[in-house]
Amino acid sequence: MKGRFITIEGIEGVGKTTNIQFIQDWLTTNKIEFISTREPGGTELGEQLRNLLLHGGHVSNNAELLMMFAARAQHLDEVIKPAIESGKWVICDRFTDSTYAYQGGGRQMDVATISQLEALVHGAFQPHMTLLLDAPVEIGRARAAKRGAADRIEAEDLAFFNRVRDMFLNRAKQAERFQIVDATQDLSSVQQQIQVCLQTLLESPQ
Repeated sequence: MKGRFITIEGIEGVGKTTNIQFIQDWLTTNKIEFISTREPGGTELGEQLRNLLLHGGHVSNNAELLMMFAARAQHLDEVIKPAIESGKWVICDRFTDSTYAYQGGGRQMDVATISQLEALVHGAFQPHMTLLLDAPVEIGRARAAKRGAADRIEAEDLAFFNRVRDMFLNRAKQAERFQIVDATQDLSSVQQQIQVCLQTLLESPQ
């Protein structure tokens, strides 16, 4: 039996880290083998690219986009697909929807180009479920500001993040795998929503 692939998406400050821990605890309680990973990152190459992308100097938009997909190609081949084939669930902090949102929405890059790279790197392979933690940009930025210094992408302006959020929501309208979670609610309510989604996925046929 193959595993499942769950991605967690959303702008900064919506609680991805806290809720990924909740998902890990739920899987442990239900005796489901899993791995948890992130993008960009998840492999030695991916983590090196992540450091350059978030903390390096100037990176052109095209270079940024190609680095994201280079990290993803390695991640899929080395980590994600082997884990799913072995029956593990994979919990991934961001995936290709973030590329559409940040590079396509935020940076206003050509979505058709992103789609071509998606087809090259993973084709029809998609998450079984994508949890989109959604909150207005002002709320997310206020929460994220408490974490300390911003990285190269977190430092973008309000208009950038509004475009990112809009793209996430547009993506969610286009694919049934998306579950939108209202991240403005209290934590217990957010996690109750997530638990319902996880239970539904667990009970769904392969």
